[in-house]
Amino acid sequence: MSESAEVRRRCRSAELRGPTAGLAPGFVQANLVVLPRQAAADFREFCRLNPRPCPLLEETAVGNPEPQQIAPGADLRTDLPRYRVWHHGELIDEPEDLRDSWRDDMVGFLLGCSFTFEHALLDAGLPMRHLEVGTNVPMYRTNRPCKEAGPFGGPLVVSMRPMTPGQATEAAEITRCYPRAHGAPVQIGDATALGIQDLEQPDFGDPVEVRPGEVPVFWACGVTPQAALAAAKPEIALTHSPGCMFVTDLRDSELHEPTESGG
Repeated sequence: MSESAEVRRRCRSAELRGPTAGLAPGFVQANLVVLPRQAAADFREFCRLNPRPCPLLEETAVGNPEPQQIAPGADLRTDLPRYRVWHHGELIDEPEDLRDSWRDDMVGFLLGCSFTFEHALLDAGLPMRHLEVGTNVPMYRTNRPCKEAGPFGGPLVVSMRPMTPGQATEAAEITRCYPRAHGAPVQIGDATALGIQDLEQPDFGDPVEVRPGEVPVFWACGVTPQAALAAAKPEIALTHSPGCMFVTDLRDSELHEPTESGG
């Protein structure tokens, strides 16, 4: 069994209920959004218009919880550590599986995740503070609006990793080659330029220390669609819980591109 399949097995058997950062290194991780078929076309267009936070890896067939392209045999209803259930844009539950919420008209969207490029950053000797201290990566709503598609809109959400300025430059060069995992940083150093006033108060995930000589480095984040759900208010939506990703069978190398081509 591959490491990716083993992570999914642990989720399905309720052995794993926490963040997936650092698990199954070398395998692509993905954000999850599940919507009724009537909302799928607008959300697909939202992803097309906002490829930096929402790089689409796969869209499932209507009613089918199996991502046949990137993880054949997997089940989106059970193979993530924790989920979120939204009714009319309001978060109502964070269940361990989606068996009771899945419907025959559901369409699953799997979006690229920055956990994918962390393996390459670690190989380059760059720090991943949230992995060092065993917490979830911090994520923040910003003042940058996404392009709207139908009812879907709202702010860009970013994840943050502290680094020295030199490390940040190196990280930008590495991650720009992963456009389907959010690509290069959207901001380095100035949190207030994104409307973020307090790094110790993330909107999602856990705060991490920014040490003397370091600057915050921000990447577009796949939690952005969860902010968009508040604007769209679909009858029902299902997502991953932030940091608790779907681990695919794709290898990181399959997402590596020589130059950034969209973000």
